[in-house]
Amino acid sequence: MGRYVVRRLVQMVPVFIGATLLIFLMVNVMGDPVAGLCGERACDPATTAQLKKEFGLDRPVWQQYLIYLGNVLGGDFGTAFNGQPVTELMSTAFPVTVRLTIVAILIEIVVGVTLGVVTGLRRGRPVDTGVLLGTLVVISVPTFVTGLLLQLLLGVEWGWIKPSVSSEAAFGELIVPGLVLASVSLAYVTRLTRTSIAENRRSDYVRTAVAKGLPRRRVVTRHLLRNSLIPVVTFIGADIGFLMGGAIVTERIFNIHGVGFQLYQGILRQNTQTVVGFVTVLVLVFLVANLLVDLLYAVLDPRIRYA
Repeated sequence: MGRYVVRRLVQMVPVFIGATLLIFLMVNVMGDPVAGLCGERACDPATTAQLKKEFGLDRPVWQQYLIYLGNVLGGDFGTAFNGQPVTELMSTAFPVTVRLTIVAILIEIVVGVTLGVVTGLRRGRPVDTGVLLGTLVVISVPTFVTGLLLQLLLGVEWGWIKPSVSSEAAFGELIVPGLVLASVSLAYVTRLTRTSIAENRRSDYVRTAVAKGLPRRRVVTRHLLRNSLIPVVTFIGADIGFLMGGAIVTERIFNIHGVGFQLYQGILRQNTQTVVGFVTVLVLVFLVANLLVDLLYAVLDPRIRYA
């Protein structure tokens, strides 16, 4: 196991460099950040030259990337165009989005896996058909429609929640935004769990467990569920990064000042330092989540061993 972890960590290095290089190039060719700084009026040549020199934009792109990568390894993600260090923006944005992601993942796991197990064990029955239709509707409706509808009904019409999340963004305030953020993934987890449960029910090891007279609950939890969760864990592991990076719509609807909000502001203002810095951390989140998922395989299925 230890050798496998070391090998995976070494493999993450070129992936990290390649992903950050691609993002850096994409962000730097999407527009002129100095023009975004000056607003509607164009900067005079002297101001433009001074700003480019100050932020290192007068150098070739490859030199900018090497300097940025060296700074990142030292814990410096640069300075936003408003003079605020990007790390300060991260210190306020990431805790909020992490809390939102935790709420979304918990809803996704608890509700999605439960519905998937129930429908997988009752395949073809009315409850199975109803859940399949419900998940299809959730997948078909865009997230911004779901968010605005829940905000209108629960926040404005019925007054059950606050329409906007406060600056503290406590866990209690993030339940509805977390549900909106997790809605599509929740539907996919339900369908994936249902399919996996229904397929593994016909496996020989399940028939053997039933023939030995084991209680139904033990057959489902100890034998059927553990093997059926492997594809679900793979999806959820990748979904952690997607939820953190894809929270722009949800955070805009509920006025949550998290990673999505900062990315939106950075893209809108063409603030390359902010965008690249935040996306770099999201790349690390993706890589670590995938590593943890691979290690979790051996826990779910003892047949899996890592050399």
